Amino acid sequence: MPPIALIVNDEPTTSAELAALVGDLGFETVMSHTGTGALALIRDKQPDVVLLDLTLPDATGFEICHKLKCDRETNLIPVVLVALKDDPRQVLSGLRVGSNGFISKPYTREEVKEAVESAIAWRHERIEHGDSGEIVFMLRSEMAILQKTNDLLADLFVHTPLTERQIKELKQVLTEMGGNAIEWGHRRNAELPLKITYRIGSDRVTLIIRDQGPGFDPKNLPHAACDEDPIQHLDVRNELGIREGGFGIMLAKGMVDDFKYNDVGNQVTLIKRFPNPG
Repeated sequence: MPPIALIVNDEPTTSAELAALVGDLGFETVMSHTGTGALALIRDKQPDVVLLDLTLPDATGFEICHKLKCDRETNLIPVVLVALKDDPRQVLSGLRVGSNGFISKPYTREEVKEAVESAIAWRHERIEHGDSGEIVFMLRSEMAILQKTNDLLADLFVHTPLTERQIKELKQVLTEMGGNAIEWGHRRNAELPLKITYRIGSDRVTLIIRDQGPGFDPKNLPHAACDEDPIQHLDVRNELGIREGGFGIMLAKGMVDDFKYNDVGNQVTLIKRFPNPG
């Protein structure tokens, strides 16, 4: 049975063009001309990918994508947004609501193929890793916005097997590491987007925090506390004229089960495992 692609567009010519291009990739295509109709079809058909126009009679593509990505039943359905023009602001808005791809007119067959295949690959990767859902947040680099996102994530954590204490620990970790990304990675430039990825699996919650900064060497942080000597770094911070602190990374490591920076140092992955039912 061929995979299903849902095309959501109220313009017949565009719908037909996309249907032909996606059909050539081996998909069975179904169509909807409204956001409401699309949501109903998604529940019924469980498509393998959705190509979603930004402008619909009853909603925006951003609104529909946001609904799909915030619902555990539809979260892993890939969504490719379709726009009339290439606008970086729209791309960023799409990322903020969790879209998996973006194409704009005049798109080519190869662009559609690349966007669809990349979106499908994302879903396969999530399934292979045992993830049952993923939400991506793109934030302005402001502590107030970080805290609002932290509260939203805490509401999601409540619906997992995490204990109340584990949820409090994750909130603290996100405050510490997100704050580090804003202060050090982005040097408090609010316009640089902070990316936070939330994944839920069968036995864990994963948070990935990524900034747009140049990164650093996590193994060489003389101004940060370490397990061997938790206060030695205070002298270094004093000499450099840095505010008191530097305990965030050490505290965060102690409150999650896995803590890992990427090679560049601008992304940290945090894993909290669910308590053993036994």
